[in-house]
Amino acid sequence: MLRYKLKELIAEKEFQESRRVTALEISEATGIARNTLSKMLNQPGASVRSEYLDRLCTYFGCKIEELVEHIPPQRVPRQKR
Repeated sequence: MLRYKLKELIAEKEFQESRRVTALEISEATGIARNTLSKMLNQPGASVRSEYLDRLCTYFGCKIEELVEHIPPQRVPRQKR
């Protein structure tokens, strides 16, 4: 599963710039629909276009690994019969 670290990047930008950063602002700056940003913020593992990841990296001035984290699936041990 992929986890987007968008909330962390927004919080960091807000701290650095001493102001609130809204999804509308990010949407207007990147061309990514607000509902897509909302999905990335609220639905772990949401599927988005790689182009959007590129746009967000450009907007935040970050590397892809600062935006996306891979979380391997947890294995459930098999029960003996």
